[in-house]
Amino acid sequence: MPTFEPFTGVRYAADVPLDDVISPPYDVVSPAERSALAARHRANAIHVELPVGSDGAEPDRYREAARLLESWMGEGILQRDQEPAFYIYRMTSPANSTRTTGVIGALACEPPDGDILPHEQTIPKDRSDRLDLLRATRANLSPIWGLSLARGLAKTYEPSGPPTASATDDSGVVHELWVITDPARIEAIAGNVAGAQLVIADGHHRYETALSYQAERRQQPGVHTQPGGYDKVMAFVVELTGDELTVGPIHRTLSGIPEDIDVVEAFGRWFDTVHAGKADEQGIAAAASTPALALIARGDLWLLTPRDEAYQAAGSDLDSSLVALAVNDIPGAVSAHHHHWSDAVAALAAEDVQAAVLLRPVTVEQIAGWAHQRRRMPPKSTYFNPKPRTGMVFRYLEG
Repeated sequence: MPTFEPFTGVRYAADVPLDDVISPPYDVVSPAERSALAARHRANAIHVELPVGSDGAEPDRYREAARLLESWMGEGILQRDQEPAFYIYRMTSPANSTRTTGVIGALACEPPDGDILPHEQTIPKDRSDRLDLLRATRANLSPIWGLSLARGLAKTYEPSGPPTASATDDSGVVHELWVITDPARIEAIAGNVAGAQLVIADGHHRYETALSYQAERRQQPGVHTQPGGYDKVMAFVVELTGDELTVGPIHRTLSGIPEDIDVVEAFGRWFDTVHAGKADEQGIAAAASTPALALIARGDLWLLTPRDEAYQAAGSDLDSSLVALAVNDIPGAVSAHHHHWSDAVAALAAEDVQAAVLLRPVTVEQIAGWAHQRRRMPPKSTYFNPKPRTGMVFRYLEG
């Protein structure tokens, strides 16, 4: 079962304004956002999470990240905690007062066919970037996100008293951290995590990078017989329950559809389609809140209800699988992904974007069911929000 242990974290000093130095994880930061974060504070975590070399050379930027971490430690901007700890981490959204609470610790790396299960298939992308950064810094800068199937785990990490550190991000989400060093609580948390399988919800590429780095280090002479910090990865573990998770859909826009293809007819092979009028803002907002899928094309709005044969052909009850049936029937169609329906609708203004499909969020029950069956969901099926911030705590692999 998963091995989950406390570690001696490195955190920003108490006199550093945490609001100014935390950043989103690397894979959701646009170039414009990176520039704004970098300008906010010279020690903003984005400088090491997405480093820029002095001469633009790829190897140089990883050395620059390592140099910055070392200099921040030397200046006292970053400070190492006194003893190993678990870090209770809570994110509270002001929009609907929902909150996600979990615990950050060091999760033992193991192949994905064991008790740490991938949540969904990943779209291939360059993992050498994260591996080069890990080699240079020898630090986990942001945690992967794991969902534990252990019932009652949340009770073991329920925070008490004021947080040790708190910050508010640009969207108003409050991020709070509690440092847990009590041996009894540490034993309870570790024991509960070890009692059930764990699903990687977010950070698949970072986990795969950790496995690659572990294998690389173990190949070095004399290392493979000695366990080290490279055998673990920093992870934010949350009990898989609807009380702790906010799961959003990932919508699709389509381009490359040939002129002789009627996109509504293409979807009509697998869905019952109901014309819902013009695709104005009010109609789209209403459609986005219904239990039906929605298709926007040629300025009109259609509601989509999957037919039984669609579920059978897809072998799945997920919208991402069902929509893929129709998209795969359209020669040349190319999908793009959007985390909010308004972004998908806005993308329709582009000349080459011909349609948008609004999906429904995956349920916690679906996530659990697929996990128990050891099945991976299709790529871009779920969007977990809000995202843990880089900079709440760092984990050095050595020392």
